[in-house]
Amino acid sequence: MKNVLLDSVEKKSLKAQLPYFEVGDTVDVHCKIEEGDKTRVQIFTGTVISKKGRGMNQQFTVRRIIGDEGVERTFPLNSPSVVDVKPVRSGKARRAKLYYLRDRTGKGVKLSQRRTEHTTKS
Repeated sequence: MKNVLLDSVEKKSLKAQLPYFEVGDTVDVHCKIEEGDKTRVQIFTGTVISKKGRGMNQQFTVRRIIGDEGVERTFPLNSPSVVDVKPVRSGKARRAKLYYLRDRTGKGVKLSQRRTEHTTKS
């Protein structure tokens, strides 16, 4: 159980508006990339396969296929390097962790779509 003092210190670093997305959703993660003295925003699009933690330790894992190779990145939700998370498509998932998608290829990776309001209209 967390200490009340730790919660009060962590509250200062938490983001005010957290985006709503679930496991199975396809999201665009806008990451801040620093190259030398320049900074830019890069978009990582993929399926959310897990969410874990709470408070400052909250993080999520996004997986996508690039050239027949699976790429997974874990992002801390309250990190200043994560500028924005935008849900693109809502997928139907019946479990909390979608690690079984690692073994699938081709059309087997796609989840069936669920109609919800939190995904952007496209």
